[in-house]
Amino acid sequence: MNILILHGPNLNMLGQREKEHYGSGSQDELVSMLEQRFPQSRFELFQSNHEGDLVDRVHKAVTESYDGIIVNFGGLTHSSVSLRDALTLLPKAPVEVHLSNIHARESFRHTSLTGGVCRGLISGFGFFGYVMAVEALDDAANNEE
Repeated sequence: MNILILHGPNLNMLGQREKEHYGSGSQDELVSMLEQRFPQSRFELFQSNHEGDLVDRVHKAVTESYDGIIVNFGGLTHSSVSLRDALTLLPKAPVEVHLSNIHARESFRHTSLTGGVCRGLISGFGFFGYVMAVEALDDAANNEE
C-alpha cells in the first residue's frame, strides 16, 4: 500500500513534548516502525505547523495515487473547518489517529471537526493507533466493490 500520513502543528516535536500524552518516539521512529511492520507498504509523512500548508497538501493528494491517508492534525482537529472541507475532496476518506485519548483530556479536545468526514477515528493507543489505521485502510482497500 502507498500511504500518506499528514501531521499537524507540534507533531514535529514528538518525543520531546508531553511524553505522558504522546510517548517518547519521534516522527521518524513512527515511520520506521510502520515500515518494519508493513514492509510491503510505502509511507510518506508530511508535517506542518501551518493550517494552509496542510490544506494545500490535502488538495495535492486529491490527484495523487494513495491507497490510503492517515491524518493527525493535532490541535487543528478541534478547530479547522478548512481542513474538514478539504478532506471531503479526497476520493477515499482518510483515517484519523490521535496518540492520546482525546476524550480523556480537556473538554475542548473532545470534539473532532475533521473526524466526521473520516472513515474512522482511532484515539488513545499511541503509535499502535497508526498500525490499526494501516490495517483498517488495507481492509477497506481489499473490500471495495
